[in-house]
Amino acid sequence: MGLFGKINRGLSKTRNKMAGAIDDMLDSFDEITDDLYTELEEILVMGDVGVTTSVEITEKLKKEVADGKIKKPAEIRQKMKDIVAEMLYGGEDMGLITVPSIILLIGVNGVGKTTTIGKLAARYKAEGKKVILGAADTFRAAAIDQLQVWADRSNVDIIKHNEGADPAAVVFDTINAAKARDSEIIIIDTAGRLHNKKNLMDELNKIYRVIDRELPFSDREVLLVLDATTGQNAVNQAREFMNVAEITGIVLTKLDGTARGGVVLAIKNELGIPVKFIGVGEQIDDLQPFNPQAFADGLFDKIDYSEDDEKSLLDNIKVEEHQTTALDEIEAIDNVLSEMIGDMPAAENEEPSENGETDKETAEKLIEEDAKEENTAEENTDSEEPVEEKKEKRKFFGFFNRNS
Repeated sequence: MGLFGKINRGLSKTRNKMAGAIDDMLDSFDEITDDLYTELEEILVMGDVGVTTSVEITEKLKKEVADGKIKKPAEIRQKMKDIVAEMLYGGEDMGLITVPSIILLIGVNGVGKTTTIGKLAARYKAEGKKVILGAADTFRAAAIDQLQVWADRSNVDIIKHNEGADPAAVVFDTINAAKARDSEIIIIDTAGRLHNKKNLMDELNKIYRVIDRELPFSDREVLLVLDATTGQNAVNQAREFMNVAEITGIVLTKLDGTARGGVVLAIKNELGIPVKFIGVGEQIDDLQPFNPQAFADGLFDKIDYSEDDEKSLLDNIKVEEHQTTALDEIEAIDNVLSEMIGDMPAAENEEPSENGETDKETAEKLIEEDAKEENTAEENTDSEEPVEEKKEKRKFFGFFNRNS
């Protein structure tokens, strides 16, 4: 089963509760009224979406319905799904490019933090990356032993000290081991206690200082692991941790075992923290990268994805991401080159060169020559000026004239 299928399956309990209630409610109305929106808002709140986010979804839906002149209650279902997907987009990708890159995981005991580390290690290992774990949760001996088990299962290296050791020292040794072994991903387990915020903050700040000193330019993700079965308590927990840690993303575990999957919306919308991974099962590959569209689909529809369906959906997502990145890069290059050209005079107003041609005339001539000579390049290997060099000139002059 692929990514979309796993997410869809993992959301079955949430879907049965929340989407089922929405469907029943829509079927009970013959027209769209204020009472319909009131009942919808109540269903969303009961689904752990949160009051603030539920109101926002309802208000956006009202606007979409008015703009689209929608009359039938059944037709607003797709609009809701689109609003949910749009609300969840942004920041879900892991920004790990440098070698090595660091992932720190924090979270209270019992949320599945150590299991998440093991599954992350297995995922990156399967992608061909060299992974090393750091057992910096030295507060509990059990945490070190559990991480060793997962390191063995995932077949990755682990650096550990004895119980009660300085967590920052473990991080220091892990980073140096990663450098020596050419590891690409460093995953650090940290203490999960929150009953003493000052101690936790001091501990994390010390770890940050070690990372800043040893790997000042490395990419870093600080992931908070939350248990989806706790519903709105997970949101409150995230708020508390935001006060003591620089959280860059959320890992939401045990999503398959609860009907409270709507909490994802509250976390992203109210706290502004993107969800990076979700746990949709107990198998080692059941920790899935968060995909907003797949989540929105799974929240409202039971879909049996085939492998071809999933490949097509993922390809479309990759194409859209590639197009966006490519356009951004082109715009950035264009801006830089435009600044370099500055106040240079337009090509057509320049004085002729020694051969009596302006740059514009030279560019046009090169384009014509390039078109003729490209077809006979193999026969004219002894030409004075190679075709590739003329192409480069053409590109330069063409760019010059476009920006002049």
